[in-house]
Amino acid sequence: MAFFKQYPGIAIGLVILFLLLFMAVFAPFITAKNPTALSPFERAQWPSAEHIFGTDNLGRDLYARVIYGARVSLIVGFACAFLSTVLGMLIGLFAGFYRILDAFIMRIVDGFMSIPAILLAIALITLTGASLWNVIISITIIETPRTVRLMRAVVLTLREQPYVEAASVAGASKFRIMIEHILPNTLAPMIVQATYVCAVAIIIEAGLSFIGAGVPPTVPSWGNIIAEGRTLWQLKPYIILFPALFLSVTVLGINLMGDALRDALDPRMTRSA
Repeated sequence: MAFFKQYPGIAIGLVILFLLLFMAVFAPFITAKNPTALSPFERAQWPSAEHIFGTDNLGRDLYARVIYGARVSLIVGFACAFLSTVLGMLIGLFAGFYRILDAFIMRIVDGFMSIPAILLAIALITLTGASLWNVIISITIIETPRTVRLMRAVVLTLREQPYVEAASVAGASKFRIMIEHILPNTLAPMIVQATYVCAVAIIIEAGLSFIGAGVPPTVPSWGNIIAEGRTLWQLKPYIILFPALFLSVTVLGINLMGDALRDALDPRMTRSA
């Protein structure tokens, strides 16, 4: 409890993520409504006892669509954070430790990072087609170079530490030095980076779905819910209010947790506190 009192951002982020995970996993038990069921006679109804968040322009229950939409955002966020972190750590570890690979790998990374993320995502989705897993793969390709650059910078710093030189003098192989002495000390910044990637992936997925380049329209997503309600937002603002609110709170919770984890895992911040 003292830890969470010292870093309330972690507690807030965990609570938000736990509620969202609970909502996504138990969506069929939370709402009995079908998120894709059309009801033309109930189009664009304001929130009521029967429809807590109201209905959209096709009569679909917004509460059910927002609840089920959490599944897409969380799957994309967690999957992209895991994949980009693992790939970024692996590539960045070799790039930072072996000078012969550094220039070659970093020029490729610079090339990817020179292209705006959303444009690169649209191009990749156009080539592969709109689906959940193609969105995950595209965002992973976008975010991995940033993770590689951070991992390389951390490895370059750790490589010059006295304990690494001592292990080398003691006869330890380069592979053993990387795995036992360098890799464990990169986990803290990589965990913080993973929270950043998770938040960015959720935002990019929502943006892709908003312009029709993300998940198919038949799959509820916060992005395509907002896109479908944008034509009526002046008359029926609730159609975009609720998915936008859930999207904002989710990203805010992840960012708060990331900032708090940075402070908790940084020895300098811990000593100053």
